[in-house]
Amino acid sequence: AVVLCAYLEMGGIDLRDRSVIELGAGTGLLGIVATLLGLWTLTVCVPLCCSGARVTITDRAVALELLESNVQANLPPELRPRAVVKELTWGRDLGNFPPGTFDFILGADIVYLEETFEELLQTLEHLCSEQAVILLSCRIRYERDHKFLRMLRGSFSVHEVHYDSSKDVHIYKAQRGSPKDDF
Repeated sequence: AVVLCAYLEMGGIDLRDRSVIELGAGTGLLGIVATLLGLWTLTVCVPLCCSGARVTITDRAVALELLESNVQANLPPELRPRAVVKELTWGRDLGNFPPGTFDFILGADIVYLEETFEELLQTLEHLCSEQAVILLSCRIRYERDHKFLRMLRGSFSVHEVHYDSSKDVHIYKAQRGSPKDDF
């Protein structure tokens, strides 16, 4: 999550007025940082309540209490309404999320259990609009990790956009259709 957070910050990605969802949030670090970055890209003249990223931070039910606690502890009160914690079990709770409504879909270290790959791909396909950008950070540890990337390439244009050699973490960008260089 730290590598993808740093990439978002230094990559010049504008999250202002964007709809963002984090999958498999764990502690919620990435979603919290995305909420803050959605504010930081604004000019000082814009009131805090009027703009900024709208971030949905998701995980399974067991993680929601910790996620909500971390959002409350790490976002200033005026930004908390911009970060919504919501349950999402891949492949199951998709009816609670309108298809194609997110500009950015983020996931940090969520590609590791092969038995979840089909559901994760189904979830990405459901959430992704034609213009959405998926950013996934992961370590490539085993052949199964390559298998997921091949599955992802069956539905999306995928390419590596960053590699942190000190942490051995890759960041992949995926989009429907042909890749676009700008966000």
